[in-house]
Amino acid sequence: MSEQKTLVVIGGGAAGFFCAVNAAKMNPNLKVIIVEKHNKVLSKVRVSGGGRCNVTHACFDLQELVKKYPRGQQFLKKAFHWFNTTHTIEWFKERNVELKTESDGRMFPVTNSSETIIECLMREANKYNVEILLNRNVERIEITEAKQFKLLFSNLEFIDSDFLCIATGGYHKSTMFNWLLELKHTIAEPLPSLFTFNIPNSTVTELMGVSVDKATVKINGTKLSSEGPVLITHWGMSGPAILKLSAFAARELAGMNYDFSINVNWLSSFNEQTLRNEWQLLRQQFASQKIIAKNPFQLPNRLWQYLLKESNVNEEVRWSDITTAQQNKLIQILTAQVFQVKGKTTFKEEFVTCGGITLSEVDVNTMQSKIIPHLFFAGEVLDVDGITGGFNFQNAWTTGYIAAKTIAALAL
Repeated sequence: MSEQKTLVVIGGGAAGFFCAVNAAKMNPNLKVIIVEKHNKVLSKVRVSGGGRCNVTHACFDLQELVKKYPRGQQFLKKAFHWFNTTHTIEWFKERNVELKTESDGRMFPVTNSSETIIECLMREANKYNVEILLNRNVERIEITEAKQFKLLFSNLEFIDSDFLCIATGGYHKSTMFNWLLELKHTIAEPLPSLFTFNIPNSTVTELMGVSVDKATVKINGTKLSSEGPVLITHWGMSGPAILKLSAFAARELAGMNYDFSINVNWLSSFNEQTLRNEWQLLRQQFASQKIIAKNPFQLPNRLWQYLLKESNVNEEVRWSDITTAQQNKLIQILTAQVFQVKGKTTFKEEFVTCGGITLSEVDVNTMQSKIIPHLFFAGEVLDVDGITGGFNFQNAWTTGYIAAKTIAALAL
């Protein structure tokens, strides 16, 4: 039997755990250790999806799947050939964890509890003797003359390892990557992704809780736009359309210091011109009815009332009696209402960053560093991030698995 090798995984989140348990299973002679700086593991898994854990997304076309990632599309196009949504579902099913698909494509355990996923991963760790060290903050990584890694912790402990996988998750400050810069890797500047828009001093916030199933939101001065559900909150706007837009525009919005304006089309199936063309038919069809009572667009009543007020249209007026000026204003507000955004708010506990280890320095087929042999990366520490809906977890499972498979083979 060959001499036992050691793999240390830094980070006890989804990517780190997946790398550790798969490597330990594939190579029983490999000693696997997870080091986590906090006092518990899998924290993001626990809070994801409101405590239900949005494991992945029912998107099986790889060309479509990669479009859900504002950064890392070309990298993931190759990575997903090794491990994708289908593999994730099968992996959990083999361990008696069934996943279900919701109407929007998000996939959860049938138990509706993130504890099901955590218990599954912990069982795997116990089954394959993965050691978990908590409250261990890595301060420095040294490479010895024997080409091993020496991890030095803040409590003056250290561990030697033959293989190292860094799966720390995303950092929201460049300085938090300093200990990794010593490994000669470059960092794409970390910035927030997946956040909601603050719209202070706007009466729209009085509609908090109101949502529109299909709206289009554009960032003025750019070509960036997003379509989908929009939720009005007490601080501004949220919902899938806003979150997706914040992710794809993360770098542009940071450059604007989160001070910008948006156009909201409350009627995605129309633009200003097509609605204008339709308007005469609506006026004729509902001529004798009060405009407040007849909302032909299936918008929430509170929103319809608000839009009429913003357009200076008296609620009691009949459709046939709207003036040309009121009509023009209402059409414009329905299809291109302008809001001034000042600032952002993190989306629940699911803090996601763009930025991280530059992808050109990592071999996509192995997750191994192109600069330092036997050094691997997995998960959000890479410059990869997805929109909300289970895509960031899929990246974690994929990159964690590829790293595990490579390390297990190298350690034979």
